[in-house]
Amino acid sequence: MLRRQYHYMDESSGVGVVDKSVAVLSALEAGPASLASLVTLTGLPRPTAHRLAVALETHRLVARDSEGRFVLGPRLAELAAAGGEDRLIAVAGPILGKLRDATGESTQLYRRQGDVRVCVAAAELPAGLRNTVPIGTRLPLTAGSAAQVLLAWEDAERLRRGVAAAVFTAQTLARVRRQGWAASVAERQAGVASVSAPVRSAAGRVIAAVSVSGPIERLSRNPGRLHARAVVAAGEAISRSLQARQAP
Repeated sequence: MLRRQYHYMDESSGVGVVDKSVAVLSALEAGPASLASLVTLTGLPRPTAHRLAVALETHRLVARDSEGRFVLGPRLAELAAAGGEDRLIAVAGPILGKLRDATGESTQLYRRQGDVRVCVAAAELPAGLRNTVPIGTRLPLTAGSAAQVLLAWEDAERLRRGVAAAVFTAQTLARVRRQGWAASVAERQAGVASVSAPVRSAAGRVIAAVSVSGPIERLSRNPGRLHARAVVAAGEAISRSLQARQAP
């Protein structure tokens, strides 16, 4: 998959270290990158790219995945949430609430962050038996329907690496791509089933997964039969609302 180059002189503020740091962060927007990839993507000298990436890591603006590659750090999400500028979370909240009411189950929104998925929004049932996932929870990309969705549309190399450590297979992800949603039963947690669907950017890239989860005794061994249509509709609604907010 081709990745756009973010040369630090493309848009200059006149403050060199800021421009170069932004080039590093912009390059990581497309996904994990080795130091060699950062040099290629930013046009920065190798020592400069390394020094800036490590400095940004100190401030949690950059992190590392399990393979030592640089990824965007958790501080960026914290700053976005604090400033009220996280459009994805803003538009997802009401839709997650409607999905919870329609299905009678807890709902979540997950974003990929390196080799994990993070719950960035949720709508919980007020009472009764439910699957609670607190906002900020970090879960592996190796199990669960949301993990399947976040991996299914990755490029071939990332998909191969993801499946190597997962409990699901490449064939499972091929089915997810065909049907447009994923389901899991006791895959990550005993007694819990879930259904997830993609949220897409205006360019069509999968940027999040919306999920319904709950006890198997209610969702059954075939949770997609019960909730796939509603979850897919919620994912499409979030995508449309997000794209509308991004339109000029």
